[in-house]
Amino acid sequence: MTDPETMPIEDYLAEGGVLTAPGNAPPRYRAELLRLMASFIDSSLAGAAGFAETINAAPGLTERIAACRIVLEKTDHARKVLSVMAEFGADTGRYATHQPWAARLDRDAALGPVRHGGDMRLSVFHYPLKGWTDAVAMNMLMGRAVTIQLEELARVSYQPLAEAFRAILPVERRHAELGEEGLRKLAETGRPEANAAVAYWYPRVAESFGTADSGRFGQLQRWGLRHRPNAALLADWQGDMSSRLSALGLAIP
Repeated sequence: MTDPETMPIEDYLAEGGVLTAPGNAPPRYRAELLRLMASFIDSSLAGAAGFAETINAAPGLTERIAACRIVLEKTDHARKVLSVMAEFGADTGRYATHQPWAARLDRDAALGPVRHGGDMRLSVFHYPLKGWTDAVAMNMLMGRAVTIQLEELARVSYQPLAEAFRAILPVERRHAELGEEGLRKLAETGRPEANAAVAYWYPRVAESFGTADSGRFGQLQRWGLRHRPNAALLADWQGDMSSRLSALGLAIP
C-alpha cells in the first residue's frame, strides 16, 4: 500500500486505503460519510421507536423480553455510530430528541426509496406497524436486509466507523434470527395473516436498498465507502428471502 502522505488522498482511497481521523477526510468524502452515518443512526432510532410501540402486543413474556432487547440494542447501535459522528462535530446532546422518531406516515403511502421529512431514516421506517404479526414479519425481512447492508458497511474506508459496524453486525444477525423464529411460530397457527404481513413489507423493505442505477455509486466505490452496487445487494436479499420464506411455508411475493 502506498503511503497516503506521498499521493493524493482520493488515489490512496481508490487503492484500498483507510482513514482513521476526521482531519484526514477530504470535504466531499466527509460529507458522504456523514450522510451514511446519519442514515444509519436515524433508521436505527426510528426502527427502535416504532418497534417499541408493539411490545405490549407480544403474545407472551418471552416475546416481550425479545422485543425489549431489540429496542435496546438498536438504540445502542445508534449510540455507537453517533459516537463516531461526534468526532466530526455532531451535536450528540440533541440528536436523540430533535426528531419524532415514532412518527409514521399513512400505511398506504407510496414513498419509494427516497428520504421523506426532516430526518435521514430509510423510507421503510415511515410506515406504521399494525399488530404483532406485522411487526414480526417486518423485523424478519428488514433484519435480513440490515445484515446484508451491514456486511457491506463493515468494509467502509473510515476505520472507526467500520469497527463500529463490525461490532453491530452480529447483534443485528441475531435480531433477524429472532424475527425468523417468531415468524415460524406465527406461520404455524396463522398462515394467512403471516402471508399478508410478508406481502405488505416485502416491497417496502426491498426499497431500502435504494435505486438500481445510483449515480453516486462510482464515486463512493472509489472512496471505499461502497463496494457492491445496490442491485447486487438487493439480489442477495431476494435470494435469501426466497429460501427462508419457502422453508417457513410462506408465499414469496
